[in-house]
Amino acid sequence: MNGTAESGVRLLTRVLLLGAVVLVPATACSSSGSTTTTPSTSAPTGSSAAAGASTDATGMSGMASDPAGSATGAASVDVTPAPSSVAATAAGTSADIYAGAAAGKLAPAAAAAKPAVYVPNTTSNTISVIDPATFKVVRTFPVGRLPQHVVPSWDLKTLWVNDNAGDSLVPIDPVTGLPGKAIPVVDPYNLYFTPDGKHAMVMAEKLRRIDFRDPHTMALQHTLNVPCKGVNHADFTPDGSTFVASCEFSGNLIVVPADGSKVVKVLDLNAAKSPGGTDPMVAMRRGGPAANVMPGGTSMPQDVRLAPDGRTFLAADMLRGGVWEVDAATFTIRGFLPTGAGAHGIYPSRDAKSIYVSNRDEGSISVIDAATLTVTAKWKIPGGGSPDMGGVSADGTQLWMSGRYHNVVYVFDTRSGALIHKIPVGGGPHGLAVWPQPGSYSLGHTGNMR
Repeated sequence: MNGTAESGVRLLTRVLLLGAVVLVPATACSSSGSTTTTPSTSAPTGSSAAAGASTDATGMSGMASDPAGSATGAASVDVTPAPSSVAATAAGTSADIYAGAAAGKLAPAAAAAKPAVYVPNTTSNTISVIDPATFKVVRTFPVGRLPQHVVPSWDLKTLWVNDNAGDSLVPIDPVTGLPGKAIPVVDPYNLYFTPDGKHAMVMAEKLRRIDFRDPHTMALQHTLNVPCKGVNHADFTPDGSTFVASCEFSGNLIVVPADGSKVVKVLDLNAAKSPGGTDPMVAMRRGGPAANVMPGGTSMPQDVRLAPDGRTFLAADMLRGGVWEVDAATFTIRGFLPTGAGAHGIYPSRDAKSIYVSNRDEGSISVIDAATLTVTAKWKIPGGGSPDMGGVSADGTQLWMSGRYHNVVYVFDTRSGALIHKIPVGGGPHGLAVWPQPGSYSLGHTGNMR
């Protein structure tokens, strides 16, 4: 879900392209402003049925070579019917899967960190470090090229800068806030970790693959080629057996067994209906109708997050202007919830009662009731904006979002919906990380904590 980072022509091209979502099991292994909070005038039920179209994908396999390590084997992605055991184990339910990431529940490693907000500036090739107490940039340091996200490691001891075009991962010591020596890694658009902490998963978006790596050395373990374009965001089922990853440029959902050996099911988002959503044929995407760029595509999925009860994956779709609801037990599309133009990032509140969705193209945040999956409020940025990716503060009182096309960081008061700070940073701010955050471990992205 997400606006990918890029420069020049690539930036404009990526913004106009279409997308997909992939389901992949885990291996076992400072200007200030104000805003008004307005109730949604067209809050949908969130349960409108949308039949997911199923399709087969061509099998692909291959070995990967990489400066960080050698592959022990490449996984095939031949498509077979989804095993009933996959659907059964993925059904895991819980009153609140984010209970471990509630306000105040800082793990020792996180508690030792120096409070800061790390902002990757994609077009400036820098990291801006903001002091959350003063809301001012206190340090800026250079990285390689096209930094996309700042990702907490599974053990919470390292923050990784995804230096996408620079083909490296840059470690930051969260205790000192200082960067270390970059590790060569090919095409690190985004980064995730298996729930058991045994594998890092580099979302090699341009190469159409997911590279499984040692979570500490980043040595390559094996590669899974995926039959989709733009793989980039993900989240896991409650039991950790499967994860859902978005493919920004093709419009599908793919299910893969826990060993990461092959794709077993494909759902076509482009063929699915989104009642009440933005008509992609008239959706304006920075200079023209997106549908005219890739006539066959109508979906551009971005962030993916599991709802607190563990029953539903939510996948933000920029072109449809809302979030898809995917059953976490059967991996079928069961609904679509309109939120706003350019639906992008998805973040649960610390009490797991609300879910925040950034609508990048209209400059707003939609607040979803986590229990009913209905929109209850919309926070609008005065004068417009481009809220992209970010995170919730440790105490849950603030939502921090990068302003992708406005070179600022927005800070919202989650109790009132007011925009309380607008902080100037570098060019093209993207996947910022608020740190520390509560939780026992990190699944990746900008802080998918459990």
